[in-house]
Amino acid sequence: MLAIRPEQMKVFEDEAMRRFEDEMVEHVKSNAIRARLCKVLGDEQLRAVLRQAITRAGKFGFTNRGPIRLYIELAFLFGSDFDTDPQYPAIGKILKSEDEQMERAEQIHQWVLDYQKKVYGPEAANVPKALQALSDFAQKKVTFTSSNFVADMLDEMTQAFPQKAAYVGESALKALIHEGRTEARAHRLPIRGEALIATLKFGFGHGCTEDPLYSWISQTLQDEKIVDPPARAERLEKKAMTWLETVLARHREGAQA
Repeated sequence: MLAIRPEQMKVFEDEAMRRFEDEMVEHVKSNAIRARLCKVLGDEQLRAVLRQAITRAGKFGFTNRGPIRLYIELAFLFGSDFDTDPQYPAIGKILKSEDEQMERAEQIHQWVLDYQKKVYGPEAANVPKALQALSDFAQKKVTFTSSNFVADMLDEMTQAFPQKAAYVGESALKALIHEGRTEARAHRLPIRGEALIATLKFGFGHGCTEDPLYSWISQTLQDEKIVDPPARAERLEKKAMTWLETVLARHREGAQA
C-alpha cells in the first residue's frame, strides 16, 4: 500500500492552496472596480491581501470555496478588518453566530446586497462621487477645533457620502471618529491629521492604517525618516490625494470604455 508521508501531504496542501490563490487572483480581477484597485496594488501585494483574508476566513469556520470567496470580496468592499468595524456590526454578528458556514455566508450576502442597493446605488454610481468628495476634502484646508471636532466630522462624512452615513448611522460614525482621533494622537498628529485618519477609516475601513490593501497609509505613519508630526500628516494627505486620483482616473477610464 502506498504511504504518504506528512511532508508529502504538506506539499500537496501547499500546491492546492497555490491553485486556489491563483483562482482568487483571477476572480478578484474579474470585477471592474476591484480590478482597478488591483492595478494600484500590484500582484505581490494583492496576494498578501488574499492570504490574509483566507487565513482570517478560516478562523470563522469558513473552509468552503464559496464562503472564503465571499470573505475575500468583503475585504475589498469594506477593508480587511471589516469583521470588527463599527460601521458594519451586522457582519461581525453573523460571522460569530453558531449557524453553519453556508447559512452564514448567505445571510451576509443578502446584507451586502441591501447595503450596495441603498449605499452604492445603481451600477455603484455613488462610489466615484464619494471618492471625489474625499479627494476634495484632502485638498481643502478645513479648520477643525477640538470642541466641535465630532460634529464637524459628522458633517464632513455626511456631505462626502450621504448614503453611507445614513445607512451606518450616527452612533457608528461617532465611534469611528473617536477611534480615528485616538490613533492619530498616538502618532502625535495635529488636529488636521486626526480628521484625516478618521476620514480614511470612513472611506477604507476602520483598520485601514494597518491594512495591506492600503499599505501606503501604514508606511507613512511608520516612516522613521519623518520626525515632525505635522510633516507626517502632510505627507499622508499628499499620498491620500495621489491614491484617490489614481483610483478616480481608473473609474473615468472604465466609464469611457
